[in-house]
Amino acid sequence: MTTNSVTVLNDAENLIEQRRPRAEAIARFTQRNGAIVMMVIMALVMAASFPSFGTASNLTQIAQQASFYAPLALGMTFVIFTGGIDLSVGSVFALGGVLAAWASQYGILTAIFLPLVVCGLTGLVQGLIIARTAIPAFIVTLAGLLFARGLLLVLTDEGATTFKVPADSPFLGLAGGSFLGLANSVWLVIVLYLIGVVVLRRTSYGSTLLAIGGQSDAADLMGLPVTRSKIIVYTVSGLLAGLGGVLIASYTSSGVTTLGVGLELTVIAAVVLGGTLLTGGAGTVMGSLAGIVLLQLVANLINRLSLTNSNWQAVVNGGVLIFVAVGQFYLSRVQARARKKAAD
Repeated sequence: MTTNSVTVLNDAENLIEQRRPRAEAIARFTQRNGAIVMMVIMALVMAASFPSFGTASNLTQIAQQASFYAPLALGMTFVIFTGGIDLSVGSVFALGGVLAAWASQYGILTAIFLPLVVCGLTGLVQGLIIARTAIPAFIVTLAGLLFARGLLLVLTDEGATTFKVPADSPFLGLAGGSFLGLANSVWLVIVLYLIGVVVLRRTSYGSTLLAIGGQSDAADLMGLPVTRSKIIVYTVSGLLAGLGGVLIASYTSSGVTTLGVGLELTVIAAVVLGGTLLTGGAGTVMGSLAGIVLLQLVANLINRLSLTNSNWQAVVNGGVLIFVAVGQFYLSRVQARARKKAAD
């Protein structure tokens, strides 16, 4: 083989080696930031198609609507990091709203802390069962869904009673008030997600959750606090779902019993859309927030297209979820293939 041939061969091999990590990097970026890119593109298209979309009132309304569900998505994100699932968040969200509206007659602190305590305890019990037994999270949280929805119906005489927040209650300002043009609930969500980013990236707890999702048995053998971490993550998920209920009760000035039906699926769709793997072990916090906002943009688009049947939202959410799940599967294969080739 001539010297020129060897040089050409070496150059070709170097080019292949450069492309392998690049393909992996592109797949990883798409997986983790796809929701943000889609959100920006969709917002630009809607702004160009509907002149009223880009108005301050419409954008702040979208942000406020997203803020009611964003706490649930944050809690679900950390649950899915561990490879688990929480199907109870929709019913816990509704229960929190009903409890907040009922308790508002006794003052703002009662209206806030009563639902947080009840919803947090619901998450704690689920976490204890999941962490200390071999019962799948799917079954445990499905039972939690039925429990929370059943308790809600008992408290409201099977939905016949709707608790109203007193018109002079300061509780109404929790979500109804604003600061610098944004609703208080939006600022609260921003703070929560910044805390979530810090927990994931800067604490050992965040690393432990990802390790549990990657391989729970291996994490246990490494001496990581697997049981305690799972208990905490489901407790926090319950607390955040209850917080979402508190915010929606403050906004609507009532405890609406029909809220939250199927909301757990919407939240899961937003989390998966944001780049978190359903199998656990990888994902982003801000991606989940982008996923929630993106679904609110979809809802806004449906309203603008005058699709009056509310089930269109469920159709779109289901389609988005399956599309993203399949996309994540193939992107994960691309990354695995690139890493394998790089190692050979």
